[in-house]
Amino acid sequence: MKILGIESSCDECACAVVEDGRAILSNVVVSQTEIHRPYNGVVPELASRAHIELIGPVYERALKEAGLGLDDIDGIAAASRPGLLGALLVGLSFAKALAWSRGLAFTAVDHVRAHLYAPHIENDIPYPYIGLLASGGHTLIARVADFDNIEVLGTTIDDACGEAFDKVAKFYNFGFPGGAAVDRLAKDGDARAFSFPDPVLNKGEHRCDVSYSGLKTAAVNQLDKFLNPGYEKTPANIAASFQKAAIDILLRRLFRAVEDTGLRRVVAGGGVAANSYLRAALAGRNDLQVIFPSPVLCTDNGAMIAATGYELFRRGRTSPWTENASARVAAFKRRYP
Repeated sequence: MKILGIESSCDECACAVVEDGRAILSNVVVSQTEIHRPYNGVVPELASRAHIELIGPVYERALKEAGLGLDDIDGIAAASRPGLLGALLVGLSFAKALAWSRGLAFTAVDHVRAHLYAPHIENDIPYPYIGLLASGGHTLIARVADFDNIEVLGTTIDDACGEAFDKVAKFYNFGFPGGAAVDRLAKDGDARAFSFPDPVLNKGEHRCDVSYSGLKTAAVNQLDKFLNPGYEKTPANIAASFQKAAIDILLRRLFRAVEDTGLRRVVAGGGVAANSYLRAALAGRNDLQVIFPSPVLCTDNGAMIAATGYELFRRGRTSPWTENASARVAAFKRRYP
């Protein structure tokens, strides 16, 4: 079964063709980095307009690189939630129109679920496992018992991990995209230069939850307070210390989830899963089996949408033509006392 996947939840316009959920026949991603670089962040209205211009050519290129025509496609999947509403509507509307015009099966895909499923494209991963998703918009730790059985153990109570990277990078003008810029700059810095605080979450049950608003405030507004004697306040040292603090927050909660569930398999996804410090830290844990997707499948892409769509189609699940986009989704949130 050959599935066309369309992803337009933020600033990547992406289309891919994936066969039987595993074989990537094409995976075209056109980034809008240069459009948003002057603002050091994604401007939603500009992103939506760019998607309108890009979606047609990106779709045609995906089919061409796969060596296929639309008649060879068995179904179409598109990200419908969560994300920037205007951007999502472009990809979702294009996918529905395309599927309706050719009588093809159509399904809407949850962007978060697709990130969690992305590592399955390249790996045979048995269930259950601990799923770690960290990106610019989402951070969660979950027990994944099956494709349709995901229990959220922890999530962010404020900013996402990748969002904190982006905001610190923007404040210090490290570059855009912020996560990659911090990771790059950190390689020349000393992570011991600053001792940033770990969040203390006292209200309710937050054993596996994370918070990044305090770390962001410390790095931006209270920098001198956390500078250690004998170190300089250089951009590289700021980046290295911040990166270590941000990832260590995530790792401590992840290891709690491993301890609580007894599961020794960890599967990571999302843009932050491409971070070099996170990968090195988890690679050093000989007591865990850790599976990462390739860097190209960490960031937003159509292949993860197509592969997730394949699993939905295989289970006989399609979406109605009235399916709408949603900026937020409650499925991967926890409610607190």
